[in-house]
Amino acid sequence: MDHTEFMQLVSPVRDKVFRLAKRLLVSTEEAEDAIQEVFVKLWNKNEGLRQYNSIEAYAMTITKNYCLDQLKSKRAGNLKIVHNNFVGREAGLLQQTEDRDSWNWMEKAIDKLPEQQKMIVQMRDIEQYDYDEIAAIMQMNETAIRVSLSRARKTLREFIIKTHSYGIAQN
Repeated sequence: MDHTEFMQLVSPVRDKVFRLAKRLLVSTEEAEDAIQEVFVKLWNKNEGLRQYNSIEAYAMTITKNYCLDQLKSKRAGNLKIVHNNFVGREAGLLQQTEDRDSWNWMEKAIDKLPEQQKMIVQMRDIEQYDYDEIAAIMQMNETAIRVSLSRARKTLREFIIKTHSYGIAQN
């Protein structure tokens, strides 16, 4: 497989790989490094890439594993989530400010989730993956994905309710 064919296969997944990496790693630079590593691993598979039913799922699995390795390493001690795709361009200044504040609170809530839940929320609620795709990437069954997502959403909901109530939980 030449470079052009390879890029045609992997280019469609680049943005999703980047967003997952950025969700888990500290900066754009860290996410770009992750993409480089993932693409090198994909390139090393070269001819074998065509055997996978979903190159996207395979790339996301490699990304997940690479990022988790980085999170476990010493240099990853200060990693945090950063996501800037929330504020709409059409909203007025007040609405943009409110949206940004809401997203900042949501980011804080997501940051408190366990790593597995962070990844599932990213893939399902932000990337819009189907449960079977997430299950394949995470190497879990769909029921476990649904349970984990439900727990993550409950935790996020409780955090937001508490935050908007100034620390007083509503029933």
